[in-house]
Amino acid sequence: MSQELRPETLCVQAGWTPKKGEPRVLPIYQSTTFKYETSEQMAKLFDLEESGFFYTRLQNPTNEAVAAKIAALEGGVAAILTSSGQAASFYAVLNICEAGDHIVSSTSIYGGTYNLFAVTFPKMGIQVSFVDQEASEEEIKAAIRPNTKAIFAETVSNPTLCVLDIKKFADIAHSSGVPLIVDNTFTTPINCRPFEFGADIVTHSTTKYMDGHATAVGGVIVDSGNFDWEAHSDKFPGLTEPDPSYHGLAYTKAFGKGAYITKATVQLMRDLGSIQSPQNAFLLNLGLETLHLRVPRHCENAQKVAEFLQSQDDVAWINYPGLPGDKYYDLAQKQFRDGQSCGVVTFGIKGGRERAIKFMDSLKLAAIVTHVADSRTCVLHPASHTHRQLTDEQLIEAGVRPDLIRFSVGTEAAEDIIADLQQALEAIR
Repeated sequence: MSQELRPETLCVQAGWTPKKGEPRVLPIYQSTTFKYETSEQMAKLFDLEESGFFYTRLQNPTNEAVAAKIAALEGGVAAILTSSGQAASFYAVLNICEAGDHIVSSTSIYGGTYNLFAVTFPKMGIQVSFVDQEASEEEIKAAIRPNTKAIFAETVSNPTLCVLDIKKFADIAHSSGVPLIVDNTFTTPINCRPFEFGADIVTHSTTKYMDGHATAVGGVIVDSGNFDWEAHSDKFPGLTEPDPSYHGLAYTKAFGKGAYITKATVQLMRDLGSIQSPQNAFLLNLGLETLHLRVPRHCENAQKVAEFLQSQDDVAWINYPGLPGDKYYDLAQKQFRDGQSCGVVTFGIKGGRERAIKFMDSLKLAAIVTHVADSRTCVLHPASHTHRQLTDEQLIEAGVRPDLIRFSVGTEAAEDIIADLQQALEAIR
């Protein structure tokens, strides 16, 4: 499927092109294994001499079609589905890092990713330095070491809604000979394609807007194919030097622009196994087919909600990149389609944490759930829920205020969502 097609068409058509007599709808290939006629055919698959399907942990036709659709949407050369967004972040880094290596990450990232980087990676011998993404290029460059292998950040951070200056971070990464990995979950490729601003690798929690209905946990890693691993072969021997587990095959030499995703598939997925199930990939594909319709609706509703909250005396502060005067408004206009970021609004209620919790408990249409970015409006208090494993110092470092409410605006009628907010505000007065 040509990448010159518009995103709306790619959402519907990319990835699966049925031939004569084949199903019009992408099938669920619910099989662990795939049959071949000869031992030699299977041997060539295991030696990576031929492409094909032989075991679902490595490749499955349903998964491959959905990964190809997402790669087309992002403008990448290849992608791999993972069992969760957390697994995607883990694999994206581990694919180019090992014990003794180092990465630089923005502090403005999802709490689960922060914990992965700050606690779990050091146990594996991978060190992480956190930087303020608003800092100057010189300050951020100062965090880079000779053993740094990547820079990581989020297009729009969860839950703080900080907007990343992608080109600034890409320039810093490339000047140091490392790739920029960007989590693009909140904006989706409908509103932003980070590769166009210099990012090299994109990840998503497909559990969020891509699935869109809170039915299937999943993740994806997409490679732009633009980073020259061979030019920095001393930093990335895992990609450029022979892999003894594949008879001395070197990924960059054997697979060119497909090296990064191939290695993630045949090495990391082989050994660690966090594959997305074909059933979940099928559900994800159904969500992708309406992504181009849902994302604009989420953003339109969020804009109306943000404008309403901005006018309320009980609201202490509000963050939404679509509001003129917001710190990130100009950057959002520059990087995002029609200036639209996502359907998530964050704000604080006057009176602090306890009043914020009372407000949340008074909502009727919006549900308190450990989720974000699906068709139903939902709400969460990160300091008490998703980020409760962080200390107050870490919360502040991550930009999460104690009174921060993350309000994920759904696709219901905006008037009904605002009415729910209105009655909850009246309930705490």
